[in-house]
Amino acid sequence: MRTEPKLMGRGSGTAGPGPGLGGAADRLLLSLKRAAAALRDAGIEYALAGGFAAYAHGAAVSTHDVDFVVRQRDVQAALDALGAAGMTHLESPENWLEKACDGEYLIDLIHTPSGRPVDGELLGRADEMTVGAVLMPVLPATDLMIMRLLAFTETACDFSGFLHVSRAVREQVDWRVVAAETGRSPYAYAFLTLLARLHVIEEDVL
Repeated sequence: MRTEPKLMGRGSGTAGPGPGLGGAADRLLLSLKRAAAALRDAGIEYALAGGFAAYAHGAAVSTHDVDFVVRQRDVQAALDALGAAGMTHLESPENWLEKACDGEYLIDLIHTPSGRPVDGELLGRADEMTVGAVLMPVLPATDLMIMRLLAFTETACDFSGFLHVSRAVREQVDWRVVAAETGRSPYAYAFLTLLARLHVIEEDVL
């Protein structure tokens, strides 16, 4: 269930683009806000995910792309809404997301992260938060952690890029839920073990 809007400081970007962002991050944040407005105006239920959701929770700003989660049945409507806002659909080889492009900046519409379809339960846990001075639904830190850990595989298990995020949001994460939901993944277990050895989380979480 969504809560009252959270007006956060560092991660929320309540002052909009300015000191602390700059350059590509500013322009990507603008694309994020344009895409979120297009989805909202089209009546599509979505939630911000990925690096910018972590940013909203207090992590460093993302400069890679913008991730939204949507139901698979809403993907085409979401692409149409982004197209009406001047964005271009890009063909994607992956079968778990679709991509749009706002100039040089990518917008990912994720419908089946790590084989787990986006549903009303996941979207219902999103909180209304201020991102770049715009209120939008943002996935909770626990769900972000689960999604990221389940994405680790034998060929994609570079933990370094996600350690800082884990440190930044650790007090907002239910680590026991994360451990339970990712228990079948040896890569997730390895990452949680690393966090425990680094004293980011308690060892009894494992």
